[in-house]
Amino acid sequence: MITLVLAHGAGAGSSHPWMTRVAAGLETRGIQVVTFDFPYIRAGKSIPDRAPVLEAAWRDVWKGVIERATGPVFAGGKSMGGRMASMVASRPGVNGFDPPAAGLVFFGYPLHPPGKPQQRRDAHLPQIRVPMLFLHGTRDNFGSPDEMEALVATLPNATLRVCDRGDHSLRAPKKIDPTGQLLEDAMDFAASWLAAREGL
Repeated sequence: MITLVLAHGAGAGSSHPWMTRVAAGLETRGIQVVTFDFPYIRAGKSIPDRAPVLEAAWRDVWKGVIERATGPVFAGGKSMGGRMASMVASRPGVNGFDPPAAGLVFFGYPLHPPGKPQQRRDAHLPQIRVPMLFLHGTRDNFGSPDEMEALVATLPNATLRVCDRGDHSLRAPKKIDPTGQLLEDAMDFAASWLAAREGL
């Protein structure tokens, strides 16, 4: 069975409704999902730990999942959680995922802080050799569709799924999407992408 280790974003932990919806939604699509909390969430804090702490937490969780997994294991997350997965995936040897992830899935990659397009967070991405899927909303203020398309064009193993009218959480305005179908469609695409890479 395919396993996806899914990390939460900066503002909330694995019990946030967005995380539980995506985890449950992917499970119904045949993907086993493992979620976890970074140390600052477990400690009841609101400010994320520094990157080395977040990366170490990722590696620790990865080790435990790999020991139990019976099929390919992918890494990913919402916003910061996905970015930290990509940081670990770009590291060599024991500082990275061991064994390497089968691929990476990003639900809203934080390419730069809102309103600060010069502060890019993509310098490490060319070091990643496994397939990557970017699910990105057209209203995401952490990166425009044009910016994401230009980025993905430089990454040989990357796929971009642009989610029309979606924000950073892949939600469209409620007046046009009251049930959150856009997020459901993103999960459909992610599950199909993962399944297509199961035997690669």
